[in-house]
Amino acid sequence: MKKSLIASSVVALIIAAAAGGAQAQKASTSNNMRKVIYMAADIATFKPTPTRGVSMATLWGDPDEGVHGTFTKFDPGFDAGMHTHTNDVWIVVIKGAYLYKDEAGEKRVGPGDFLRVPGGHKHWSGGDKKEGALFYEEASGKFDTIPAK
Repeated sequence: MKKSLIASSVVALIIAAAAGGAQAQKASTSNNMRKVIYMAADIATFKPTPTRGVSMATLWGDPDEGVHGTFTKFDPGFDAGMHTHTNDVWIVVIKGAYLYKDEAGEKRVGPGDFLRVPGGHKHWSGGDKKEGALFYEEASGKFDTIPAK
């Protein structure tokens, strides 16, 4: 239990630090960033993205335009293939498992786990075959997926 409490505290600090960095990078969203935001993932309004098997609920910012925070879902078995993103992406898994692979190996990112993917870093990602993945995602700029060769 103590280990779980410590892990949860670390994840909360990481999210707070990431949010602070995102705020500094986009002054135009500063008015929205001054508001308290609360949203429960189980009642958030998820919208399908252009990528089949992925849906997002925007919590703040705009993933099509700049810095943002979303709840994101990967359907069970979702496979994003090898790709990169222009901007840094921070992920904290809430439910299921975010599967990740790069030249250093594979990671199963489970509930309460944190992953930072630097912009331009080639990787593969996907959702657990049975549960998929539900995670909080934050990025330092607009979200994109660039297929890797």
